[in-house]
Amino acid sequence: MSETKFSLEKIAQFLEGELEGDPNAEIINVSGIESTALNTITFSTDTKTLKKAKNFLATAIVLPKGLDSSICENVIYVDDPYFAFARLTQLFKDQTQPFSQGKSFIHDSSSIGEGTVISNNAYIGQDCEIGDNVFIGPNVFIGNKCSVGSKTIIHANTSIIQDVNIGANCIIHSNVSLGTDGFGFAPAKSGYEKIEQLGGLIIGDNVEIGAGCTIDRGAINNTHIHDGVKLDNQVHIAHNVILGENSAIAASCAIAGSTIIGKNLQMGGLSGILGHLKICDDVFVGAHTLITKSINKPGQYIGIMPAQSHSDWAKSSVFIRKRNKD
Repeated sequence: MSETKFSLEKIAQFLEGELEGDPNAEIINVSGIESTALNTITFSTDTKTLKKAKNFLATAIVLPKGLDSSICENVIYVDDPYFAFARLTQLFKDQTQPFSQGKSFIHDSSSIGEGTVISNNAYIGQDCEIGDNVFIGPNVFIGNKCSVGSKTIIHANTSIIQDVNIGANCIIHSNVSLGTDGFGFAPAKSGYEKIEQLGGLIIGDNVEIGAGCTIDRGAINNTHIHDGVKLDNQVHIAHNVILGENSAIAASCAIAGSTIIGKNLQMGGLSGILGHLKICDDVFVGAHTLITKSINKPGQYIGIMPAQSHSDWAKSSVFIRKRNKD
């Protein structure tokens, strides 16, 4: 495989930054600030980070405008170095797909767009619409009445059960289950009567769903994941949830059914939101926090104690109970 190379001039143009140094210098990869790799580019957001670079050998560095540094002859100045770093990783990502087209099943009633790659052992059911330049990995199951927007990537062993609409430019990582049955049962004297899930699942554009996530389709109305949502690994979203655009949820979080969430939610790992709640825009939920009531005011909500000995925890619990009674 040929090595990816970019001149500093090209990189500066890509980042829309201001270059000081050699425009012809070649860059073959991105490195950390402490790296000693030649022909790489790194970044720093402040002088504190720069102090970590003791044996600096990178060819170039990305810095915020107004930050002077003598650490490197080649500097690209940008407004937000961390955002620039994110874009740099996209430049140097290996674009080759490890899987080739092969034996798969595509129902005659389904349509496949131009430039789409369907890997070995994939299954595409009835009345599906797959857009242009989609990548479908090995062992992916796409059930009936599903659609996938252009340039979306679906990695291996993912199951898209039925009535799922996925937008454009999405990334679905391995072992994800989309459009699964919601947890719906009517209690009876003899046990539980299953409530069939008749709704669908809508996923917007530019959504990324981490490995092992599960998102249920709606019981009657649709579950809806809006544009720009980012889910870490092993997140569960129950039926009829509406998750607002540009929300970001860390690993092992869960949102119970029929909760409506506004834009820009951020959830720390191992957090949860109970069902049938309403959460306004711009809410941050700290790690290990359980949201039990609706939130109508933007801000940070954190409900976990730091780790401590059992005796100290018991004392703290008594103190909190007394405060609540007061």
